[in-house]
Amino acid sequence: MGTLGQIFSKDTQAIFYNWKPNPVQRMLDFDFLCGRKTPSVACVVQPGNPDGFQKVFFGREEIGIPLQGSVADAVEAHPSADVFINFASFRSAYESTMEALQQPTIRVVAVIAEGVPEHDTKKLIAYAQAHNKIILGPATVGGLQAGAFRIGDTAGTLDNIVACRLHRPGSVGFVSKSGGMSNEMYNVLSRTTDGLYEGIAIGGDVFPGSTLSDHCVRYQDIAEVKLIVVLGELGGQDEYSLVEALKEKRVTKPVVAWVSGTCAKLFTSEVQFGHAGAKSGGQAESAQAKNAALKDAGAIVPDSFEDFETAIKLTYNRMVKDGSLKPQPDIPAPSVPQDLASAQKAGKVRVPTNIVSTICDDRGEEPTYHGVDMTTLMTGDKNVGDVISLLWFKRQLPKYATRFIEMCIMLCADHGPCVSGAHNAIVTSRAGKDLVSCLVSGLLTIGPRFGGAIDDAARQFQRACDAKLDPDEFVEDMKKQGSRVPGIGHRIKSKDNKDKRVELLQNYAQKFFPSTKYLQYAVRVEQYTLTKAANLVLNVDGCIGCLFLDLLHSTKQFSPAEIKDIIQIGYLNGLFVLARSIGLIGHALDQKRLQQGLYRHPWDMVLYTK
Repeated sequence: MGTLGQIFSKDTQAIFYNWKPNPVQRMLDFDFLCGRKTPSVACVVQPGNPDGFQKVFFGREEIGIPLQGSVADAVEAHPSADVFINFASFRSAYESTMEALQQPTIRVVAVIAEGVPEHDTKKLIAYAQAHNKIILGPATVGGLQAGAFRIGDTAGTLDNIVACRLHRPGSVGFVSKSGGMSNEMYNVLSRTTDGLYEGIAIGGDVFPGSTLSDHCVRYQDIAEVKLIVVLGELGGQDEYSLVEALKEKRVTKPVVAWVSGTCAKLFTSEVQFGHAGAKSGGQAESAQAKNAALKDAGAIVPDSFEDFETAIKLTYNRMVKDGSLKPQPDIPAPSVPQDLASAQKAGKVRVPTNIVSTICDDRGEEPTYHGVDMTTLMTGDKNVGDVISLLWFKRQLPKYATRFIEMCIMLCADHGPCVSGAHNAIVTSRAGKDLVSCLVSGLLTIGPRFGGAIDDAARQFQRACDAKLDPDEFVEDMKKQGSRVPGIGHRIKSKDNKDKRVELLQNYAQKFFPSTKYLQYAVRVEQYTLTKAANLVLNVDGCIGCLFLDLLHSTKQFSPAEIKDIIQIGYLNGLFVLARSIGLIGHALDQKRLQQGLYRHPWDMVLYTK
C-alpha cells in the first residue's frame, strides 16, 4: 500500500453495505456532534432492494437515506463517496469487498465481518496494494477521525465519545488491532493528551487488510498528528514492519508503543487469545520480543501495560514543553436529542398515546383479549363465541350465549352462490382478482336488503315490544311510514317452507335462554304478516336480532344504556359480516380452483341456472 496520508475528513461520505439501523444512526449522531453539514452516509446498498429510502435522524431532523440495489448503482449515484463500509456476513464479504475495491471512486473499505476465509483476505490485500487502496479489517470496528468521520460503532456510545472528546480533533494518531481496546485507549488519550486526531482498528485476523506500520507511515504525513500511539498484540509479524519503518526513518514522530500478551509466557502450551491472530507461537511472535524490537528501533516502550498510560502522558508533556506540540482547544459538544423510546423508558418524557384500545393488549408476553390471555383461551373449553364475546362485548358471557354466537356464524356463513354477495365474489374471482378483492366485493353488497337487517330488526322489535304495541299496530305503523318490517320476508321461504336456520335458532333459544320475550313478540308479528302474504315469514336476520335482544337482557350483564349502544352502533350486523366472510372466501377460492381445472369429476359440481 502506498502512502495515502489523510483518508478521512469532515466532508467524507460513505456507502454503507447491508442496512444496519443502529450503526448508521450512530454515524449520523457523531456527525451532529462534530457539526457536520452533510450526513456521512451517502446511501445504503441493499442487494435486491433497489430504490426507496430508510428513515434516520440527522441531528434534530428526520431524513431519508437513499437505498441502492447494487454497489455499481451506489457508486454511480454517489461518486463523491470514497469509503465503503461493508456489513456483509463472512460468507459474502469477499465478493462485495472486491466489487467495491474495483470501483475507481472507492479509496477505503472497512470489512466488519469476522471469519472471512484467509485465502480470500489475501486476494483482497493483493488487489488493494496493487491499486493503492486501504482495507480496514476483516474483523474490525473500523476507525474514526475526531471531529470529522466515524465508521459504524467505532468508539462506542455517544456518552463515551463526548467523555473522550472525540467530537473535536486532538494531536494523537492511534492504531491498534483491537476495536475494544481502541475504545479503552481513546479514554486514556483523553486523560493524558489533548485527545485523538485519528484512530484505526486494523482488525484481529491473522492477515489484516492493512498493517500497524501502514497507518503509522500515514500519520507521519499528516501535519495535525504530532504523537503516534500503537497497541499491538502477540502473534504474527506485523509489529516488525513498524520496527523497519522506524529504523528506516519513514516514521520520525514520537511513537509510544506496547504489545499486549506478555502473560502468554506463563503458560506451558500455546495460548489462543480473543483474536484469530493473537496466539502465542515462536519466540519472534511473542509480546516480549516485539516490545524489545520496538524499543531498540526508537519507540518509547514501557515496562508493562500498567505503565503505558504514564509513558504516553510523559511523552506528551515533554512535547508540549519543548514546543513541538501545541494542545488543541476544547470545544463543548452539542447535546444530541435523545430518541423518544429511550427517553420514555428512562421516564424523562410523557408521550401521548396514538392508539386507544379497551379490548386487547399485546404488550406482554402473550396477547390478551379483554384481560384473558391466549393460554387460558386455548387450554379451556372456549370457542369462537367466547373470543367474540371478549372482543366485541368485553364480557365473558355464559356458555349458552357463546354457543349461540357460534351457531349464528355457522348458520349464516353461506346461503348459496346466487345471493348478491356470493355472486359478486364469484364474478370478481373469475375476473382474476386477488382473494381480498373478491371478499371485499361480496362484503360491500351487504345492506338492508341483504344481511344488513339484523340491527334494524333488533331496533324495531325492541321499540315495538317495549312500547307494548300490538303486532298489527306495529306492522301498520311501519307501513304508514313507507317502511318494510325489518327481519320479516323472504324471496324463497314461505309459510309452508320456513327457513330451517330460523327453526334451529328458535329451538335452541327456547331450550337454553332464560327468557325469549322478544322472540315471542317477533313470532306474533309473523303470525300477523302471514295473513297478508305467505312469504312474509320471520327470516334469519329478524330471528338473530330478536334473540340477541333476549341474550343481552337475560345474561343480566348489560345495562339498558349498554344494550342501546350495542344495537345502535352495529354490533349485530357485524356478526353477519363475520359469518358471511367465511362463505365469500369459499366461493372465491372455489372459482379459482374451477378455473385452474382442479375439480376433475363432474359430480363435484353443483350447477345453477340464474
